[in-house]
Amino acid sequence: MKPELLAPAGDLEKLKVAVLYGADAVYLGGRHFGLREGAGNFDNDQLAEGIRFAHDRGAKVYVTVNIFAHNRDLVPLQDYLNFISAAGVDGVIISDPGVISLAKSLQPDLPIHLSTQANTTNWAAAGFWEKYGVSRIVLARELSLSEIKEIRERVRVELEIFIHGAMCISYSGRCLLSNYLTGRDANRGDCAQSCRWKYALMEEKRQGEYFPIQEDSRGTYILSSGDLCLIGHIPELAEAGLNSLKIEGRMKSVSYVAGVVKAYRQALDAYMTDPENYRPEPSWLDEIAKVSHRRYTTGFFTSRDDVLNQYGEAEIYNRSHVFVGLVRNYDHKTGMALVEQRNRFDVGDKIEVLVPREENFEQTVVKIYDEEGRSVESAPHPQQMIRIPFCRPVPAYSILRKLLY
Repeated sequence: MKPELLAPAGDLEKLKVAVLYGADAVYLGGRHFGLREGAGNFDNDQLAEGIRFAHDRGAKVYVTVNIFAHNRDLVPLQDYLNFISAAGVDGVIISDPGVISLAKSLQPDLPIHLSTQANTTNWAAAGFWEKYGVSRIVLARELSLSEIKEIRERVRVELEIFIHGAMCISYSGRCLLSNYLTGRDANRGDCAQSCRWKYALMEEKRQGEYFPIQEDSRGTYILSSGDLCLIGHIPELAEAGLNSLKIEGRMKSVSYVAGVVKAYRQALDAYMTDPENYRPEPSWLDEIAKVSHRRYTTGFFTSRDDVLNQYGEAEIYNRSHVFVGLVRNYDHKTGMALVEQRNRFDVGDKIEVLVPREENFEQTVVKIYDEEGRSVESAPHPQQMIRIPFCRPVPAYSILRKLLY
C-alpha cells in the first residue's frame, strides 16, 4: 500500500503549491474552529475554490475543526459542519468528542479523522475510536515505530502520523503554557508559541539573578524542540502500514511547502517504485535544509536518546537559502516570466529555481523590468510585480531563491 502524502495549506496559494508540488491531499482550516488562528486560513469562497482546484488534480481536502469547543461554539459549529460537508470536503479533522458526536449526527457520511490532539497512544484507544465510527486516527507524536506497528496490527481503521515539521512542548499538541502566560488559548487555535521564548533558571532566594542554560548571544531556548524530520526513514514508514504521512506547517511559507513536499514526494515515489534498490538521494536532504527550520530530529520515532537531545538549541532557526520570488506566469514568445517579489534580489544575483515535478535549475538574473517595462537594477519592494528573462520555460508557482550567505 502506498501511503498518502498529506501537506499543509495555510491559505489558497499554499494549497495550490502543495498540490502542484506533489501532495496527494491537503489539510486546511476555516476562519474559525481550527488550531491555527495565525494562518491565513480560508473563507467559504476560498474553501470552495480550493476544493475545486485540488479535486480537479486528483487531490483530497481535509478541514480542521479541532478546537476543544466551549458551549458558545456548538451552535455556529453545526452551521459550519453542514457547510463544509456540502462543499465536498473529503474529511474533517476533529479532536473534541462532543464535536465528533455533532458531526456524526448532522453529517453521517462525512469521514471523521481523529486529530492528534485526542492523544491516541495505544491500540485500545484506537480500537475504541474505530468502533465509534472514526475513519482515520492521527496518532500521537509520542509514539515509536514499534508502538505504531503494534497499533496497526490490532486495528483496521486508517492511521496517519506526522513525519515532518515543528513540534512543541505539550502532550500531543495540548498546550497550557500559552494560555497561562498570555491568555491566548493554544487549544482554541491562538498559541503564542511561548515554548520558543527565551528562559533562564532562577534560585528562589536570589531574585533577579538568572542562571543561563546552554546560552549564547541569542539567548536560552530550553523549551524549544527541534523539528521533526523522517525523510531518512522512508522504507520503515512505507512498510508500517500507515495510510497517510503528514507534513506540519500551515503557518510556514510557500517556499517551505514547495520544497518539503517535493523532497518527500520524490523520496516516497522512489521507494515505492523500486524498494529493493532504494537509495536515499542527498538532494532530498539538501532540499529540506534550504527552508527555515530548527535542528532536525526523529523525535520519538527511533530512540529516546534523540528526544532527550533535541532541546536547548543555540541557533534556533537555520536555513541556507532565502525565498525571493514566486513565478505567476510565463510568456513563451518573449521568454519572460511575471514574478512576485518576496525578498530583495538584484541583477547579477545567481538564483535557484524550484520547479513543480521537474528538476531544479540555476541561472543568473541578467535583467529586471518593473511593471512599466523599465529596466531596473533590483527588486526591493515586498510583493512587487516584475518581469525577468529565463533560460528555459518556467511554470506558474515556480519558486525563486538565492543563497543566504
